[in-house]
Amino acid sequence: MALWLPTKEEKYGVAVWNFLRTSEHHLPLQIGETVHILQASEGWYRGYSLRNRAAWGIFPASLIHLKGAVVERRGAEESVVPAEMPMVQEITTTLREWATIWKQLYVAGQTEQYQQVKQMMYELMERRSQLLSGTLPKDELLQLKKEVTGKIDYGNKILALDLVVRDEDENILDPDRTSIISLFQAHKKAAQTITQRIQEETSPQQSALGCSARLAASPSHSLYLCVRNFVCNIGEEAQLFMALYDPGEQRVISENYVIRWASTGVPQDIELLNNLKAIFTDLGSKDLKRERLFLVCQIIRVGRMDLRETYSRKLSTGLRRPFGISVMDITDIIKGKCESDEDKQHFIPVHLVTADNDFLHNMIRKAVEGKDINHKGQGFWVSLKMLWGDLSQVRKDHPHLVDRSTVVARKLGYPEVIMPGKQGDVRNDIYLTLVQGEFDKGNKKTQKNVEVTVCVCDESGSVVQNVIYHGAGDKPASEYRSVVYYQQRHQRWMETVKIAVPIEDVHKTHLRFTFRHRSSSDSKDKSERIFSMAFVKLMRPDGTTLRDGEHDLVLYKGDSRKLEDASAYLSLPSMRNFSEPKLLSGSSFRMSGGTSGLTVSARDSFQISTLVCSTKLTQNVNLLGLLKWRSKPSLLSGNLQKLMNVDGGEVIKFLQDTLDALFSIMMENSDTDVYDTLVFDALVFIVGLVADRKFQHFNAVLEAYIRQHFSATLAYKKLISVLTQYVDHASRGEPCEPLMRTFKALEYVFKFIVRSRHLFAQLYEGKETAEFQHSLQQFFLSLNQLMKSPLEGPTLLSQGAALKYLPSILEDVFGIFDSSVLGALLQDFIGNLLPQRLLKQKLQSLTDIVNSKIFQSYECRELLLQTVVPILQELIEKGEEEDACIELLSNILEVLYKAQKRAEELQAQHGAGEGRHKDRGDTELVKVKKHIQLILERLLHTVNRRVIVLDRENTLRSHYVACMAAILSQMDKDHYSSYIKAFPSRPELMDFLMETFILFKDLIGKMVYPSDWMVMNMVQNREFLRAINQFAVTLTEMFLNNSSFELQLWNNYFHLAVAFLTQDSLQLENFSQAKRNSILAKYGDMRATIGAAIRDMWYNLGHRKIEFIPGMVGPILEMTLVPELELRKSTIPIFFDMMLCEYQLTKSFSRFEDEILRKLDSEVEGGRGDEQYKQLFESILLSCCQRHPELAKPGENFVALVTGLLERLLDYRAVMNDENKTYSMSCTVNLLNFYKEIDRQAMYIRYLYKLKDLHISYENYTEGAYTLLLHARLLKWSDEANTAPMQGLHSPSLHTQRQLKEALYNQIIDYFDQGKMWEEAIHICKELAEQYESEVFDYEMLSDILQREAKFYEKILKVLRPSPDYFAVGYYGQGFPTFLRNKVFIYRGKEYERREDFEMRLLSPFPNAEKLKSTSPPGQDITNSPGQYIQCFTVQPVEEAKVRFKDRSIPEQITNFYKANHIQKFSYSRPFKKGPKDPDNEFATMWIERTTFITAYPLPGILRWFMVTSTTTTIISPLENAIETMMKTNEKIMSEINRHQNDPSLPINPLSMLLNGIVDPAVMGGFAKYETAFFQESYLQEHPEDEGNIEKLKDLIAWQTPLLAEGIRIHRRKVTEDLRPFHERMEQCFVQLRAKVESQYGVREMVCFEDRRSGRPRSMAWGPDWDRLSHAGDRRVLMEALATPKPAPHTAESEDCRNERKENRSSTFFGYRRQDLRQSISELPEPKDEKRRLSRNMSESTLGSPEGKQPPPSRDAAGAQPSTAGLSLSPTGFRGRVKSASKAPPVPRKISPMVYETFLEQSDTATGGKASTSPTADGNKGLKSPPPPPPKSKRVSQF
Repeated sequence: MALWLPTKEEKYGVAVWNFLRTSEHHLPLQIGETVHILQASEGWYRGYSLRNRAAWGIFPASLIHLKGAVVERRGAEESVVPAEMPMVQEITTTLREWATIWKQLYVAGQTEQYQQVKQMMYELMERRSQLLSGTLPKDELLQLKKEVTGKIDYGNKILALDLVVRDEDENILDPDRTSIISLFQAHKKAAQTITQRIQEETSPQQSALGCSARLAASPSHSLYLCVRNFVCNIGEEAQLFMALYDPGEQRVISENYVIRWASTGVPQDIELLNNLKAIFTDLGSKDLKRERLFLVCQIIRVGRMDLRETYSRKLSTGLRRPFGISVMDITDIIKGKCESDEDKQHFIPVHLVTADNDFLHNMIRKAVEGKDINHKGQGFWVSLKMLWGDLSQVRKDHPHLVDRSTVVARKLGYPEVIMPGKQGDVRNDIYLTLVQGEFDKGNKKTQKNVEVTVCVCDESGSVVQNVIYHGAGDKPASEYRSVVYYQQRHQRWMETVKIAVPIEDVHKTHLRFTFRHRSSSDSKDKSERIFSMAFVKLMRPDGTTLRDGEHDLVLYKGDSRKLEDASAYLSLPSMRNFSEPKLLSGSSFRMSGGTSGLTVSARDSFQISTLVCSTKLTQNVNLLGLLKWRSKPSLLSGNLQKLMNVDGGEVIKFLQDTLDALFSIMMENSDTDVYDTLVFDALVFIVGLVADRKFQHFNAVLEAYIRQHFSATLAYKKLISVLTQYVDHASRGEPCEPLMRTFKALEYVFKFIVRSRHLFAQLYEGKETAEFQHSLQQFFLSLNQLMKSPLEGPTLLSQGAALKYLPSILEDVFGIFDSSVLGALLQDFIGNLLPQRLLKQKLQSLTDIVNSKIFQSYECRELLLQTVVPILQELIEKGEEEDACIELLSNILEVLYKAQKRAEELQAQHGAGEGRHKDRGDTELVKVKKHIQLILERLLHTVNRRVIVLDRENTLRSHYVACMAAILSQMDKDHYSSYIKAFPSRPELMDFLMETFILFKDLIGKMVYPSDWMVMNMVQNREFLRAINQFAVTLTEMFLNNSSFELQLWNNYFHLAVAFLTQDSLQLENFSQAKRNSILAKYGDMRATIGAAIRDMWYNLGHRKIEFIPGMVGPILEMTLVPELELRKSTIPIFFDMMLCEYQLTKSFSRFEDEILRKLDSEVEGGRGDEQYKQLFESILLSCCQRHPELAKPGENFVALVTGLLERLLDYRAVMNDENKTYSMSCTVNLLNFYKEIDRQAMYIRYLYKLKDLHISYENYTEGAYTLLLHARLLKWSDEANTAPMQGLHSPSLHTQRQLKEALYNQIIDYFDQGKMWEEAIHICKELAEQYESEVFDYEMLSDILQREAKFYEKILKVLRPSPDYFAVGYYGQGFPTFLRNKVFIYRGKEYERREDFEMRLLSPFPNAEKLKSTSPPGQDITNSPGQYIQCFTVQPVEEAKVRFKDRSIPEQITNFYKANHIQKFSYSRPFKKGPKDPDNEFATMWIERTTFITAYPLPGILRWFMVTSTTTTIISPLENAIETMMKTNEKIMSEINRHQNDPSLPINPLSMLLNGIVDPAVMGGFAKYETAFFQESYLQEHPEDEGNIEKLKDLIAWQTPLLAEGIRIHRRKVTEDLRPFHERMEQCFVQLRAKVESQYGVREMVCFEDRRSGRPRSMAWGPDWDRLSHAGDRRVLMEALATPKPAPHTAESEDCRNERKENRSSTFFGYRRQDLRQSISELPEPKDEKRRLSRNMSESTLGSPEGKQPPPSRDAAGAQPSTAGLSLSPTGFRGRVKSASKAPPVPRKISPMVYETFLEQSDTATGGKASTSPTADGNKGLKSPPPPPPKSKRVSQF
């Protein structure tokens, strides 16, 4: 392979395909993972992933997409930084982080959020592509950045990621270059923005409010319009007038955008094709709040009168005729409710004119209310977009939309906020609207087709050229012709044009309107003359412009030449004046004796409307009078006073002219003060106007005026004189009404004063400087005098105004006074105010002063801080005006931070070579540090205490903490040192340190900032860490010596340091890789720093360490559990130091051991600790112990103990959060066993209750009861107090052990009841009853417990209890946890649980496990493999012999319980073939391999499973297997028979199948197979040792016959008619079978045996003395009982009751009546009579019938008779006779007791083992009480 060569250009790339690791040298990669490439060789790269820099390897070059990067520090420490713009990098990082969470959302099934994140990721990818394209204009790029950051911040919030804080340019803030206060404010602002965004997303109403807020934030708005296409069949040229229309006011509110459209269907100016753009500007908030707003278009064709006319004759052309209109509702677009996009197209249909009287304006009015029309595809396609800002802003932000070709259509009138124009950009527009007119037809037959022509004329009547604009986008014209409506008397045009006359010509111009009738015929049309004229002058005689609004003009008639002669009409009135009625009387009125030749037309009328928008022409007389004050000086005072009443808009329009006039008045009257006050008030009025929101943008105009145009050099003297005079009046308590207005205007008044003084100084070379300073000082002294006043009312208001507005003048005053003088004046200004007076205003004023330029001056700051800091200290301590206090403090800290940074930069910039500058930097730094020291000494402790006092919910708390952190961040070592020394005494210092440690710990533990404020939290941690380490030095120096040692203080330090180290925000392993890297790069791992400090401080303690044991064990343990390797290595040895410390003092370390065991439990359960910690703990402590011989052995034991506990705790924790709690229970048992072994009773009981809770949550009530029983067994029946801590419901009132034990027993009884373990509940009841009866004599409780006990007895017999199945489960392979690995367990299944369901439940925690199909133990290849293999099969419980049940007839409900409970031995039988195979008889070679499992504890117990402790395997021969099979079959028959006798309603099907399978050889083959296999001579010769077993098998076959007979009898009784043939077939088979069996194996007969307390199916337990029941007396009594049934007499009520009870108790066993011994077998009836005989015998022996109730045989009779005949026990629990198979009368023979003992010992039968059992004293003795519970050792599982 070629050499690996370092790469030069290929340094950084992204994986575009997954790369799996197939070699140890490979670096596995996932799509999107970034790599740093170091070397290359033949299509491979070598490098590392930037996700995990520790993993190096090689990977294919083909999988990597290379990207540009900047390489820093080439060589060994080389690093790469992507060359993309920061915003692209941020998007990339964000997408990577989101992608991980996105996948997790998918896995968790959170579909909605998954889709939301997916959509946001797609949007970010699209924006990233746009950013990378580099084609976006500047405005779109800025907008895109804002959009991207908004999406990122929103996504981070909903995904619970960290908040990103940015500056105004959307760049991420660097915490190293930003003050903590600024960071806090940025976090707060960002959080509010995102919260608002989320509210908008979730609530449409909020969204609308948010949009409204955005709109309100901008004073001016614009609507961008682009006409994409206009499709309409007009046939002539057309003019399109587009405008904005308000249907509420029924008027157009904007200029018209005019498009001239050619008859060919394209714009007349072909260059405008695809470039028809306009922007409607000057829209204000009021326009956006209009209820509705429409975009309307009036379509006017230019051509013939009637389109239908042909050109057969010459037609008049050039007529403007109505064609149609279009309207579109743009309300939602204007208001921002729907997205506006320049690429989205809207279609606007055309409404065509249908009648001659369809005025376009009326059509618009109807259309906005109308419905859809059939437009036939005719209309406009337009794009609309709302743009924020005025025209200049829009051009700057959207240059691609609004360029030079874009037409600007202004609003009619001024914008809400008047924007000042540039120099020379003077507006002088008059909007003229032709409203309506009414014209008499005169001598014509029809009404006239009137056309109005408008032109602008001068005094001579000459038309002024090119001053009329049809609309925006059109060239100016000299005249305007109106639309011609056909033959209408009443005309309504509503056509608006703009008149733009030069300002200097306005006074001599007028508008002239001429009216002419237009004809459709060209020849006629040319002959028509003007029939009427009207005019109006633009300027009135008083010099003001034409008033806005409607004007009713006078129409004049006369010669057409006269009508156009200005000299003839200018002297006539132009408007109808209703105060001159004579003018309007009569149809015509010849003026001035007819010299003019013009007549007033009374029948005709004409109205226009005008709107003047001029920056130079005013409609206000008073304003005009002021501007021209020199013409009439006598009216000056009045005009100055009247100025206050002039409309603000008018004044602002003439701002410069007005100000010039005012200062001219002041300067030209400098020798007198007559006008000074009036001019001052007028100036204040104008400045007040500028302060209005409507004119706020004129601030710049006013300032520009002051800088560039203002020239009044003496004005400052007069202004300051009047100002001081006003203040003096107020300070004396005299009413001074203008003062409030004056204070509001103070800023600009001072700007005028300072500028005036500056001009004066320039002109006169600085003369009168002292006088000026004195006058200014005098003003401040007057002001300070005003602040002293205690008066209320106006004075108080004036003081408030002074506080509010004085800071605004400081910038201007700063250069006039010396800094210290100004500082002193301001100090007095604030100090003179009474302490509790205007607190809020005072603090706000101080805040403004702090934010001003003067506070940056050291001298001013020095003086002001001396005033401000005590005020802050007092108010913060009292908790008054906290909002204002904290705002002020924040601003002070911000100024000091910037000053400190400036000084440090100055110091850094100038090295040793420039000593002067360096000294300056040092001096500045010293000054700043001095002020920080002042803040520190006076406010740090105060702020700390306030934080302690405030509630957590208080919103100010976080701001206070930010201030505290800001103070700490500006402190250096010298500050700390001097601060510590400043405490007057040690106790006070100790109190401060105590408070600080407690406060820090509280702030760290319960974070004051939200967790997603990562930057804020980390910066705070950085400052806290610095402070903690500084205070640690103080502790070591001042509180460590014997005389000065403070235990509590040191203790608080350690707890604080550990809390700091273990806080969530520092646990880097819990964060994403990106977040981890960013924290490490910016802040490092603070845990290592504080960990080293804790270690050093611990070793500094010396002999004092013992005082911290065991108190510090928990915190140190918590610290060592932090998963940081180096930290663990450095801190775990502290444990050995603790052990050694205690050992040297007490020769043991028991206190340390107890504490670490106790704490370890809670810490690991809380999620701390891992395998690495266990290994480190073991290795480090063992190595430490081995170096100390005396501690070697105890230390080793301790380490073993702790690691053992850790292992169990880790196992427990690993499975606690699993859905399947099965293994949690195992681990819990392991733990409580461990605690029991080491005698930690409290922990033992704690885990008992955890185990109990787990069981109850899974409804394992039996196991829960056994678990509680373990606790109950630890308690005594005594009145001793409880020692162990209690959990659960019992705690509060149970003070003694007796009370607790009683409560536990009652709970246990409930659980046993729910688990149907009534036998166990009875045992507990008996123990409680004994206590109530013999110890506490509480008979009431005794009565209750006995009643409960009785109910349990009843439930045993009456409630159905299914027996559970048991399963053997083996866990093989190294993939399982240690407590399962290669172990076998026996599980107790749930009720009715199938093996398939059990297996599914078993496998669910191990989805990767493989199920073994074999039941044989697996080999080493399985057990040693890394995988997981599970083996599962059903096992049978092996019941232990119960001596007390032997030879007793016991109900099955009682015996069945012990067959499936208290079992510790289980068996599994696996059949296999051995020897030569017999295809006809498989029984001959069917061997059984029987595996017996013994568990650690009996089941059920405290778990539903226990581990197998031993396993044995035995082999059972075919013969022994046959015996077992036969015995089980007989038992099954008996069970079915007893079930049917007990419950006649049971279905017959199971019995049918069972009987038929045995009696019909065609079904199962019967036992004939056994005869063939085992009863041959050849078999006996080969196996002589099996002779006894062959006899057993024959006996079992013989005993089966009477059982079958009884079963068939029951079947016959219950069989339905449709199954009768089936039954008869079965009986036939049985007759043959019976004859065969009795002839070969003898006759067995069953007898009826009644038990006095039966009533349910019975089981018989066998014993060696079975034949004691074979006495003649027994037989006789039994025979008599069967032969002579006596019905119970009904004599008395009590007797009836007894009989009823007896009836309910008694039932019978069935059996055959023994045949007479004298009858030989030859006398037996023939098979055909068998049925009759059977039925007779059955009916006689069925004691279930009314006649069959018999008293039981007496016990004496049963025991007294000698044993004579062969009444015997059947292997299935029946007593009967055994007959021989020979012809002679059979001799009764005894069945060997050993046979039946063998039947009982099932597990021993297989091996041929024999158990010797002692005979029972009384085999026939009935049970007096329910079966006693098993011995305690069997009942309660022991560990």
